[in-house]
Amino acid sequence: MDYTIGVGTVGAGLWVSYNSGGKFRHIFRGVEPECNCRALAVSPHTPGVILAAQDQVGVIRSDDNGGTWERIGNTIDSDIWSLAFDPHDDQRIYVGTRPGVWCSSDGGASFHPLDTSISEQCPIGVPRTTNVIVDPVDANTVWASVEVNGLHVSHDRGQTWTALPSLGQSEFYDDVHGFAIRQTTAGTQLLATSPFGFARSNDQGQTWDWHEFAGFPGSKMEYAYCRAVREPWDDGTLIVCAGDYIPGQTGAIEVSRDAGDSWERAELPVTPNSTMYWQAHHPDLPGVALASSVFGQIYVTEDHAQSWRKLDRDFGEIRALSLTPA
Repeated sequence: MDYTIGVGTVGAGLWVSYNSGGKFRHIFRGVEPECNCRALAVSPHTPGVILAAQDQVGVIRSDDNGGTWERIGNTIDSDIWSLAFDPHDDQRIYVGTRPGVWCSSDGGASFHPLDTSISEQCPIGVPRTTNVIVDPVDANTVWASVEVNGLHVSHDRGQTWTALPSLGQSEFYDDVHGFAIRQTTAGTQLLATSPFGFARSNDQGQTWDWHEFAGFPGSKMEYAYCRAVREPWDDGTLIVCAGDYIPGQTGAIEVSRDAGDSWERAELPVTPNSTMYWQAHHPDLPGVALASSVFGQIYVTEDHAQSWRKLDRDFGEIRALSLTPA
């Protein structure tokens, strides 16, 4: 099975593999090769279109599945932590920054900051917008998850925003690292992760049901510290990246087959060298998913998370992944 992998790093820019991770090419044109690339996004509208972020610069675009890249739009003078296409509108793009959210309504020709409910300061300094997601059913609803500032929602495509109630009993339950949306027979379900584990909400984020994963020997935290969460194949399989802390000394991949009712820790061929951090999947690659550790390891499953292999190529620090058909 052949597919293309994009890797965004801290300090070493953007890398692309066209042979399922066998060999990677460092992108030197269109992207500063020593930049921080913390976010990647694959277009749900046009095959081959991928966006990448460059801190303090803005958004970079490829129209040929990562082969060539060029700057689009105006400068975004912030660190960029997330990118998202609007699945309902091929001209609308969201950029999660530190802090806040920017938006383009003209396909990336221009970007402007939105007036959000995200705070300018939080207990760890300046909040980071870790995920922006447009509701797949309701085109007007946009969600943003923030470190350490909880969840925020807009019901008018980003024009006005509201901060949701706290996710837990302390402010660090609002240290939302991973965020995803899944559709159930009862309606929209929100999924979130924090340093305390994994949580689900069936009432639009008003209340949360938390699951705490087992910790790691020697960790200063009682529970596993969690990052990205995804439902990669629309079959109730959930994958959570976890570790002992950040950046951490070890990590794990937690897998649920029943939408989060029960979990098991995946058996990995090599113990991660740090907390597992980010994920990628693609609707045209069923059963395939990527997960990366903070310190540069990439793990791949091609059998619906039944087994995993580690790519031979390691990087310095990985912050973003993309997966597309070759």
